[in-house]
Amino acid sequence: MNHLIVNKGYQPIDSLNNPDNGQKWSLWRKLLLGLSPSDYFRQVLRNPFNWVLGLIFAIGLPVIIYRYATGLGGVMHASYDYPWGLFLGFGLFCMVPLSASGFLLGTTVELFGHKKFKPILRLALLNGLLGYFFAVVYLLVDLGCPWRLYYPMFVSWGTAAVLFLVGWHVATYLSVQIMEVSEAFFEWVNWPTAKKFIHSGTIGLTVAGIILSTLHQGALGTLLCYAPGKVHPLWYSQEFLWIFYLCSSVFAGICMVIAVSTVVEKTMSWRCGSEFLDNLGPITIGLAKGATMALVTYLVIKIIGIIHDNEWAYLTTGWGTWFMLEIGLGVILPIILFSIGIRKNSVGLVRFTAFLTILGLMMNRLNTALITFNWDLYQEIPHPLEAVITVTIFALFITVYRFILYRLPILYTWKTVSEEELVSIADLDSTQTQQAAVLVDTAGKESLGPA
Repeated sequence: MNHLIVNKGYQPIDSLNNPDNGQKWSLWRKLLLGLSPSDYFRQVLRNPFNWVLGLIFAIGLPVIIYRYATGLGGVMHASYDYPWGLFLGFGLFCMVPLSASGFLLGTTVELFGHKKFKPILRLALLNGLLGYFFAVVYLLVDLGCPWRLYYPMFVSWGTAAVLFLVGWHVATYLSVQIMEVSEAFFEWVNWPTAKKFIHSGTIGLTVAGIILSTLHQGALGTLLCYAPGKVHPLWYSQEFLWIFYLCSSVFAGICMVIAVSTVVEKTMSWRCGSEFLDNLGPITIGLAKGATMALVTYLVIKIIGIIHDNEWAYLTTGWGTWFMLEIGLGVILPIILFSIGIRKNSVGLVRFTAFLTILGLMMNRLNTALITFNWDLYQEIPHPLEAVITVTIFALFITVYRFILYRLPILYTWKTVSEEELVSIADLDSTQTQQAAVLVDTAGKESLGPA
């Protein structure tokens, strides 16, 4: 796109009407970003990252078909000892906390009234929606009979099961997030009535998001209570596991917003509006403050969990070294770096720390779901095809993310009135104001009478 902007004077679509002829953009032209089909596909082929994605899909999509043709046994080492692989270890346990940005930023802006974070709100909501959606995609790949998913959801209710709770929470919250993001979609397709309807329920959707998201974030940790003794005691706590997961989702969601906004600014600045770019630095510092407080809270609760369960002896073992490495790199070091970045107002340091924190969160979730699972028996190495499918679905996640950001008004403000109309309206308002001033002045002189 930068090539088209520099060499051909291309202007990205950001308004309802075509500035060249004043007519409304057709849906087809919107999908092609205002380009002709030949120009659009030419710029697609010019981007080297698209070739990387194409290579991943060329290898991964046949493997996904192979999984459904032969069953789970052909692509993973699942067993009664290791029921969870990368599909759930990464796709569910990692993607869900990284998608907590939606309810966090929605609460901050809509309920607490911190409007300075509004330029990044839609990006946070989209990140939450796609993160949850692709967590479900990973789940559907992991299920033995995904076409029977409706059965435990609607036919045979297991109301005493935590997994039933998580399933319904994720499904309901996904519906809430679709409605929250749909406001941008209705702007794009020029459906103001639907947008007004969704906007009128913003507070209700935000509150629903808080309730549903906080419940299932903690319930993910409660899932591990199904297998007491399986997870290493340093990562397992009957009383605190749910709050470990809930607190970690707070700083994970915030750091994910920082990371995504950084990638967006560096790779698609042409699609970002001035309001987004001009405020991104202060917003990043503000998000870092929230992430730091969440990290400190999480660290304190982790220490309390060790004290409560009297697990000090495990810290002297090899697993204890691995645990302290996780806490040191994923929690303590980010707290220090965030504090320095906030004090020095260093946006670059904050962004680096956000990526480091995300890696620490992923390390923690993979530890609880895979690495320390059956810690006193043996460690299972994931099947190579399982890793291929995991990478393929994540590549699809990135592709859908880019497709939406290129088109919907997530990073920029959608103009429903053309520039010429705005100028004419401004001139009309100025003329009416002058006429009103003359009338007031005349009326005032008449009321005073002759000097």
